[in-house]
Amino acid sequence: MQDLLGYLLFCAVLTAGGWALAGLMTRVYAAERTPLSPVFGPIERGFYRLAGIRADVSQGWKAYALAVLVFNLTGFVALYAILRLQGALPMNPDRIAGMPADLAFNTAISFVTNTNWQAYSGEAQLSYLAQMAGLTVQNFVSAATGMAVGIAVIRGFTGERSAELGNFWADMTRSVLYVLLPLSVVVALVLAVQGVPQTLLGAVHATTVEGTDQLIARGPAAAQIAIKQLGTNGGGFFGVNSAHPFENPTVLSNMVQCLSILLIPVAFCFVFGRMAQDRRQGWAIFAAMGAMFVLGLVVIWWGETGGNAALGLGTNMEGKEQRFGAGLSALWAAATTAASNGSVNAMHDSFMPLSGLVEMVNMMIGEVVFGGVGAGLYGMLLYIVLAVFLAGLMVGRTPEYLGRKIEAREVTLAMLAFLSMPLGILAGGAISATVPAALASVQEAGPHGLSEILYAYSSAVGNNGSAFGGFGAATQWQTTALGLLMLLGRYAIIVPMLAIAGSLAAKKRAAVTSGTFPTHGPLFVTLLILTVAILGALTFFPVLALGPIAEQTALAAGQSF
Repeated sequence: MQDLLGYLLFCAVLTAGGWALAGLMTRVYAAERTPLSPVFGPIERGFYRLAGIRADVSQGWKAYALAVLVFNLTGFVALYAILRLQGALPMNPDRIAGMPADLAFNTAISFVTNTNWQAYSGEAQLSYLAQMAGLTVQNFVSAATGMAVGIAVIRGFTGERSAELGNFWADMTRSVLYVLLPLSVVVALVLAVQGVPQTLLGAVHATTVEGTDQLIARGPAAAQIAIKQLGTNGGGFFGVNSAHPFENPTVLSNMVQCLSILLIPVAFCFVFGRMAQDRRQGWAIFAAMGAMFVLGLVVIWWGETGGNAALGLGTNMEGKEQRFGAGLSALWAAATTAASNGSVNAMHDSFMPLSGLVEMVNMMIGEVVFGGVGAGLYGMLLYIVLAVFLAGLMVGRTPEYLGRKIEAREVTLAMLAFLSMPLGILAGGAISATVPAALASVQEAGPHGLSEILYAYSSAVGNNGSAFGGFGAATQWQTTALGLLMLLGRYAIIVPMLAIAGSLAAKKRAAVTSGTFPTHGPLFVTLLILTVAILGALTFFPVLALGPIAEQTALAAGQSF
């Protein structure tokens, strides 16, 4: 009961916080050509002058998509160079060598695509310069990229008739200056007060009570952790992520981080309603996402507190921190996989199979249960296009959404974006399950081994970044294959969704009639949830039946693998 009351309080604070933040974000993105702050306004204009950007020039979807791709490619090259050369660069008190080529490739793609997959251990393989000028910078700008695309897609769906979606450079800059940076300062200060280190001094040598020498890693952690959560990045300063006491020392730090993971994705739902000038539309999306989140959370909580029948144990505490217990571990697992964050405060490999199933489904459906900052909203709009199309087929009318007709072009683009997810996960997983070099990464045989593969490839394509701990992610095969799948999962959604937004933006808005299908009530929310379940979750049901479902069935019968 204590866990459930805590969950209710968490959801209430999250909803209120998202609603409040949405007001600020709407003003930030609506005032495209107007300085918003006497403090940040000059800084914003200075960035534009230095970069030679005309922020007052709006872009069509093709120009917007090109700007996204060019900016992200530049970020990849810069981060790759830092990782490879960090051994010869300053701010490296522990004299850490440069990363191998394949690992640097994987890590650079990971942070540029907002995946933050960790095939490395941060305290052992990254200098302070790489952590700060490399990873932390990408934590800001990769999150800002998702937010900018999210806003551009919202403009296409809700704005007046136009062929333009806004200016990527202005949207991205404003996302950092007015949203991510202020929130990160506040969260970083809270974490530092709770005991998270923020220092440029090197590791500490200590002597244990047994008389052995111990090396205690530390560094500028609080600042990176704040943006890692707020930007749904997830890449931790330390190898074991937010299970490390230096990243997440107290229950308060745990709750602050968990709220930070979902805050901006929740706010995007309400921003959508405000920009559509019909707040019911935002509430409908929030209700669909919220219902799926709560369902997943309850299943994970039930699985972890119910224990392991095969071993006759109660609450499953394997792989969990005593200071958080099963309840807060379940909440974090639901939030991090729903929000494409990927950080962990417990080891998901040790969760019960049914819990792992929920975590995988959260990723397999495209990270649309709140999802990444901006990315979750435009991912859900993909499903909305398909849901409205299906509703139109059922009633024999041309489907519409917010007064704009959903026609063959939009449905085709939506299906292309949707199919990239099963293509990457199932095709990538099938290859990984047959190639010896890939199978070397799998720790367990049988259903759990298949779950390790499914989880890893779902995490890469879904741009989540978490993994089952037994999966060996650092082999050359996996660093290369998963890096390529992260690119597929990011840009095979972004480009078609911008194209859909551009197509809808150019259409004339139709008047609402008695035959218009309402998209703000319980019926639409139910239809949207069913569309996600049928097209998303059931696509993967056969392979899930061979992995976590088979493992859960065996454990329920008192067997183990």
